[in-house]
Amino acid sequence: MATSATPQYFSNEAKRLARGMYAVTLAMAIGVTVCACGGDGTLTSSEPAYATQARPQINALLADTMTSGAVVYVQSPRGDWLESFGTAVRGTNTPIPTNAHFRVGSVTKTWTGTVILQLVQEGKLSLSDHVSKFIANVPNGDSITIGQLLTMRSGLYNYSTNLAFNQTLDSQPNKVWTAAELLSIGFSEPVYFPPGADFHYSNTNTVLLGLIIQQLTGMSAADAMKARLFTPLGLTDTYLPPQDDTSLRAPSPHGYQWGTNAETTNSDALSPERQAAAKNGTLQPTDVTSVSTSWAWTAGSGISTVTELAAYVQRMVGGGFLNADLQAQRLASCTALKPSDPMSAGYCLGLARFGTFYGHTGEIPGFNTFMGYDPATKTTIVTWTTAAAAPDGRAPANAIARIIMGELSKTSEVPSEGRP
Repeated sequence: MATSATPQYFSNEAKRLARGMYAVTLAMAIGVTVCACGGDGTLTSSEPAYATQARPQINALLADTMTSGAVVYVQSPRGDWLESFGTAVRGTNTPIPTNAHFRVGSVTKTWTGTVILQLVQEGKLSLSDHVSKFIANVPNGDSITIGQLLTMRSGLYNYSTNLAFNQTLDSQPNKVWTAAELLSIGFSEPVYFPPGADFHYSNTNTVLLGLIIQQLTGMSAADAMKARLFTPLGLTDTYLPPQDDTSLRAPSPHGYQWGTNAETTNSDALSPERQAAAKNGTLQPTDVTSVSTSWAWTAGSGISTVTELAAYVQRMVGGGFLNADLQAQRLASCTALKPSDPMSAGYCLGLARFGTFYGHTGEIPGFNTFMGYDPATKTTIVTWTTAAAAPDGRAPANAIARIIMGELSKTSEVPSEGRP
């Protein structure tokens, strides 16, 4: 599934993560949970109107995309909503706990980007520093800046769109990849363009940033993220797992993938024949819950829960991780991927923008995530599903987020624009 330099990236990022993006305390029952809450988090007697309107649309979407399960969490002045849909395991009636752990995919990039910006704030590096100052033998390394790595404007080839790489993912699903192996693939192909000349989403950028974090902090990227981002927020279920750890903490659902990595190298959508086979049941998805995600590392192998991810995105966008000046610079750095439409999806310093929401999407085999926060209306949307992409290529969690945005726009100031 190749990355495109168009707004389409945000809806077809999938397992390549490259295709085409305050502690919260809440009592959560194991099982299907619906929380009808007021804007202050207190229980109310009825659920928010937007939830009532969105629910049948979400159920229809999951059926249409053949996605087995999803969890939705919204914090809004119009009321909060927490609910799980479908099943934790295909073919069963086992509900997904709303506090289930899931793989967040490229949402991990925002963790990496935030730590890098903290290091900038501490004077350990500068956005204008060239990558060659920290890592040797990077193509155009004497010209590519840290800022260009963060904003996906380095021009470096995206290793995860390489066909041979994807064939290896299929033939060796448990292979533990090293950063050196990933960068070797990323450096083996020609660059897309000179540094700063254009936008092209590339996991190679974020793996380089992960190595720089380790070099400057003297600790693993996982430990740096934990110490700097998660522990201060009291987040105990949000983490970057060890490269050789393929497990998900309990409770957790199963994640599924339609088709192979190789056949979806250039498109998330299966061939018309394979889509038809999925529709008639002769093609079934593969359970990829425990395959290795080491190939994603600081670009996409993170794990979290829906409410913890909400707490994180509120702090990341609303402020608290960075000083006011650098925070403002980060949010102002967003460049619309469709220049003729300033409100189209955009990419910034280690995060994305969707209309008035800031956050990121994430896709990794078995899981699709949308995470967004609108600081103007103090609205948070986090959705995730047990498939990264449908047979027709749609990213279901992103589509759910669009449904919710649409319903919120009817009852509040949250716009429906900004395609996740």
